[in-house]
Amino acid sequence: MNPLLKADELTRRQFVSNAARAYLGVHLFPMLGGTLAEAAPVTAAKGGTAKSVIYLYMSGGMSHVDTFDPKPKKKDVMGSTETIPTKADGVMVGHYLKKTAAVMDKVCVINSMNSTQGAHEQGSYIMHTSYNSRGTIKHPALGSWVLRLGGRIHPELPGFIAVDSAPEFTGGGFLGAKFSAALIGSPDQGLQDSHRADAVSQQDFERRLTLADKLNRQFHDRYANADVKAYEELYREAITLMNSKDLKAFDLQQEPEATRELYGKGRFAQGCLLARRLVENGVRFIEVQLGGWDTHYDNFTGVAGRCLEFDQAYAALITDLEKSGKLKDTLVVVATEFGRTPTLNAEHKDGRDHHPEAFSCLLAGGGIKGGMKYGSTDPAGNKVKDGLVSVQDFNATIAHALSLPYDTVVMSPSKRPFKIADKGVPVAALFG
Repeated sequence: MNPLLKADELTRRQFVSNAARAYLGVHLFPMLGGTLAEAAPVTAAKGGTAKSVIYLYMSGGMSHVDTFDPKPKKKDVMGSTETIPTKADGVMVGHYLKKTAAVMDKVCVINSMNSTQGAHEQGSYIMHTSYNSRGTIKHPALGSWVLRLGGRIHPELPGFIAVDSAPEFTGGGFLGAKFSAALIGSPDQGLQDSHRADAVSQQDFERRLTLADKLNRQFHDRYANADVKAYEELYREAITLMNSKDLKAFDLQQEPEATRELYGKGRFAQGCLLARRLVENGVRFIEVQLGGWDTHYDNFTGVAGRCLEFDQAYAALITDLEKSGKLKDTLVVVATEFGRTPTLNAEHKDGRDHHPEAFSCLLAGGGIKGGMKYGSTDPAGNKVKDGLVSVQDFNATIAHALSLPYDTVVMSPSKRPFKIADKGVPVAALFG
C-alpha cells in the first residue's frame, strides 16, 4: 500500500495543504475534517425565515446575571452590576449594555439555558456540535451541519467562515474537509492566501495546475480514496475563489469610515462588520468569537471590559441588518458555553466560577420574535425555574429558523446515525 494512505488523517491533510501552497501558490483553508460522509443537500422543512446565520460566540462563559438575566434588589448576587430597562417591555439587562438595551425589541433572550458540561473545552464542544466530546469520533460543527443540510448560497465563496474562532470547534468532523470553516484571524486581513502568490506568474501557475492534474489522475487510477478526491475538489474550489469578483466582500476598507466607527475598532467589532458583509454576499454561516469571559477573578472588571466591545458591535450589527432589510433573512445568535455562579468569590476579588446549570443566550432575526424573554431562573439565577432549553434544543431552534430538517439522520462513515441537534427539538414559542 502507498505510504500516504497509511498516514494518519492529520498527516494527509498537512501534505495536501503544503503541496497546494508550495506548488500552486494557494492555500486550501478547510482542512479540519475527517472522512467525508455522503454530502448531497436534503429537502428543507418549513420553519423560520433565515437564510444565513451570524453566530457570535462568547468564549469563556459569559456571566448571565451581569448581562441578560440580572436580578433586581439582589446585592449579594449582583454586586456592583446595576439593572437597566430596555426598549422591550419587561426585559432588563446589566448596566454595561446600554446600546444593546436600545435594540432589545428585536431580540429574544433565552434565560433558561442548561448544559451538562461545566469545563471550557467540553462545554464549547457540545455547544458547537450538540454532542459530548468522544475520542472515537469528531463531530461536525454547527456551521458544517448547516452547510451540509442547506448547501451554499454563493457558488464561489466559502459557505462556512469562522473569524477568530478555535479550529477544534469549527471543523467538518466526519462530514469531511469540504464542510469545515474557512478560518480568518484578523478581520482586517480578510481571507488569507486567496490570491496567486506574487512569485508565481500566471504562466507558471497554469503549468503547475496541469502537472498537478496529471499527477492526480495517475494517483486516482491506482488508489480510490474518498478523502483524496475531496481534497481535489478543494483545489478546484480554491482556484474558482481566486478568480471570484466577490472576494471584495472580505475587504473592510470598502466600508465607509463612519460605518466602521459605528461598530467600533476592536477585533470582535470588525468581525461583526465583516460578518454583515459576508451575509450580504451569500455566505451561509459566519462565526465570530469574543473571548475573555472566564471571570474567575475580578468578575466585574472583566465583564465591563468584555461588554464594552460587545455592546457597541452587537447593537450596530442588529441596527445595520434591520436598516438594510437583512435581519429577516439573517439569524443572529449570541451563545456561550455556560454562565457564571451567582455566588461571588471574595477571595478572588469577587470572581464568579463556571455555572452550566443556568445561563442565557440570544436569538434575533430569521423569524424569531423580538422583544421577549423565554424561560426564567430562580431569584438568584442559580437554577432554571421554567422553560428549560438544552444545548440540543437551542441548536435545533437554529436549524428550524433556517427551515432545515433538524430531525434528518446522517450516517457517519462508521454507519452511526447523527442529527444536527441530536435529540433536541426547536422551541416553537420563539417563532412569530
